[in-house]
Amino acid sequence: MEVFIEPIGRLINEFSKLPGVGKKTAQRYAYRIVRMPEDEASAFAEAILNAKKKVRYCKICGNYSVADVCDVCATRDKSVICVVKEPKDVVAFEKLHEFKGVYHVLHGVLSPMEGIGPNDIRIKELLARLDGVKEVIMATNPDVEGQATAMYIAKLIKPLEIKVTRLANGVPIGSELEYADEVTLSRALSERKEL
Repeated sequence: MEVFIEPIGRLINEFSKLPGVGKKTAQRYAYRIVRMPEDEASAFAEAILNAKKKVRYCKICGNYSVADVCDVCATRDKSVICVVKEPKDVVAFEKLHEFKGVYHVLHGVLSPMEGIGPNDIRIKELLARLDGVKEVIMATNPDVEGQATAMYIAKLIKPLEIKVTRLANGVPIGSELEYADEVTLSRALSERKEL
């Protein structure tokens, strides 16, 4: 006999596909959905479908957007580009309300062990948008792959006589930017070092 009836088992299975959601948490989520009033469950499902239909990548920076060009790329100082691994890293910087430049989302980092090379992330797109840029801030995570990616990109940009900086070491080695507190991230941004 199956432990869960099919609709609940299916919900648990779908929730458990989310990062950081184990079977117990997926089970709690599934039971919460089943207990929701129908209008709340419909609103939840509609929010998922709406996000899936409307969210796309900005054609300039690669961050999430509802338009072809995100608000940051449309309105901010394009002479300073902050390079990050993922869209969630942009959110970490935007919470500071200090950075006035634009972003470039790589959608990954170099990782030879996983077969991810320079052509697998958005390095070519970054190099194509450097006209008029004065500084590129490498804000990849302070782990081995993030450091290697920052150094690789810095070597490509340096001959163009564009300043390339790296966040200061306020962010612990091996951690992820999204988990850094705002004070640490703000200090790392303001005390960045040239590569």
